[in-house]
Amino acid sequence: MATISDAVVVDVLRRVDRLTAPLVRRLGRPPALPPAERDAWWADQVSRIAAGVSAAPRFAGKLADLLPLQNTVGTAVQSVVVLGVANEHDVKDPAERISLLSRVLLRRELTPAQVEPLLERAKGTYREEALGAREQRGGVRGTARTIWRVAGLLGRIDDALDARPKGKRRHRFLSNFPVVGVAGGYLAEREGLRRAAALAAAALEDEVRG
Repeated sequence: MATISDAVVVDVLRRVDRLTAPLVRRLGRPPALPPAERDAWWADQVSRIAAGVSAAPRFAGKLADLLPLQNTVGTAVQSVVVLGVANEHDVKDPAERISLLSRVLLRRELTPAQVEPLLERAKGTYREEALGAREQRGGVRGTARTIWRVAGLLGRIDDALDARPKGKRRHRFLSNFPVVGVAGGYLAEREGLRRAAALAAAALEDEVRG
């Protein structure tokens, strides 16, 4: 199987960043929340809202692993958490955000300096084609629409998504079974979201210390 190139990874993650940015803003945490609790808010609050969406393919149990659904939807939700944490640390530069997504979700060490030359934008708009009209993006249905559309985009690099943060082994084992796999999938995805938030925060704090 051919290795997925850096150019393809950057192109996909660039689009993920653009498509999820409005959702991250809508899910913005309470302004009065103390700074020390903000990264954890993204891990916990977003998990309550979105982990059920990423666990939904587990209704099919082990069959879900034969399709790109589980990894792509789970990674789409995790990207919201990672970019929410990035906002908390005032990371605005696209190359830095894409680098963070790559390191946390794919365990792929792409530095901002490596990302920057690959950020040549394709012609035409992408957000409207991917998400539909602006009025269709709000509310619970809008959130689900965004996650599923981003999941479809991530299907281009599905082979790289096994590296994403995972939940506890016992919950992943339970998720192999039809129907009851939804509960296991939910718990596994919620833990995966917490780990994604922690990894993103740790990576950004290391950069500050460095």
